[in-house]
Amino acid sequence: MVVKPKVREFICTTAHPVGCKMNVKNQIDQIRQEEKIVNGPKNVLVIGSSTGYGLATRIVTAFGAGANTLGIMFERPAQGKRTATPGWYNTKTFEEEAAKEGLYAKTINGDAFSKEVKEEAIEMIRKEMGQIDLIVYSLAAPRRTVEDGTVYTSVLKTTGEPFTNKSLNLKDNTVSEKTVDCANEEEILHTVKVMGGEDWMDWMEALSQNGLLAKGALTVAYSYIGPELTYPIYNHGTIGQAKKHLAKTAIEITERFRDQDVKGYISVNKALVTQASAAIPIVPLYIAIMYDVMKKKDLHEGCLEQMDRLFREKQFTTDPILDENGMIRLDDWELKQEVQDEIMRRYEIVDSENVTELADIEGYWDDFYHMFGFRIDGVDYEADVEL
Repeated sequence: MVVKPKVREFICTTAHPVGCKMNVKNQIDQIRQEEKIVNGPKNVLVIGSSTGYGLATRIVTAFGAGANTLGIMFERPAQGKRTATPGWYNTKTFEEEAAKEGLYAKTINGDAFSKEVKEEAIEMIRKEMGQIDLIVYSLAAPRRTVEDGTVYTSVLKTTGEPFTNKSLNLKDNTVSEKTVDCANEEEILHTVKVMGGEDWMDWMEALSQNGLLAKGALTVAYSYIGPELTYPIYNHGTIGQAKKHLAKTAIEITERFRDQDVKGYISVNKALVTQASAAIPIVPLYIAIMYDVMKKKDLHEGCLEQMDRLFREKQFTTDPILDENGMIRLDDWELKQEVQDEIMRRYEIVDSENVTELADIEGYWDDFYHMFGFRIDGVDYEADVEL
């Protein structure tokens, strides 16, 4: 059948099989052309491996460092005329390309929060991989069910008081004011339960208890801080509270597994168009303006370039370059003073009339559609495809 994008606000409900495949192959080919990463990881577990930063990490470690990788994802295969989710197509292509190079690449499709998925992963690692020397926690989920059946649901809200600012209306690319409501204590708790570090620690405990943590293993979780402009909705909001818990967990991991010389880190990454960021009010407008500024200054990076720089230039696998809080900063180019000054200058004056001049609206939507396999060069979108 012919697959077209069906967009509802910040989500696309279809994915193009050939487009997703081409998008992943293009990324893999880009890393293949780079020099091999020296002293890279050998056995990698990526929790949240099918899209965005998680997928980019898997591509860089496998095709850049020759690592064996086990991915954990929660994706839906095609059903009838309903396409699979993009992560399902992405992972299928990744595994096919890895097999061509003789790389171990398997994926567990299930709820990463669950005991069952952890047990399946432990058994697979024990039988087929051996000890893990890099654990990447890149999970983005709206809810979490714990062992006693309690369901926690995350929210995108402020803490303290509501926040109103300019926002990009994704329906028609106009600029209007958007107010983000304030969360109550229960909503904050739920968001921390879903997006904080509790499950990350559970994974580390499971690996350690089964003797599958290599001595000197490293683990990293991905986070975002952003500029002061987005602090009320992000850094000081419910997401920010969860990310602070994540940062605290990194320190706790290093302490708890000190006898195994295991170290936990947070990598603070750049703002990019992802399925998660597209859902956060006010952030899409900031990203669109930032894209234009950083591209004109030749500083723009996508997920793949960010992860490649993490392993090559930040020396994550040997001697990480850290800030004063012990974090790896891949948002360093985004937060350059010259970049932020220009973003803020534009943000003050942007409106519906000049938004296409001050912001990279086309680049924003290109990245959005690329996530679902659309707008990829070389793909015939009028052709029938197998789902």
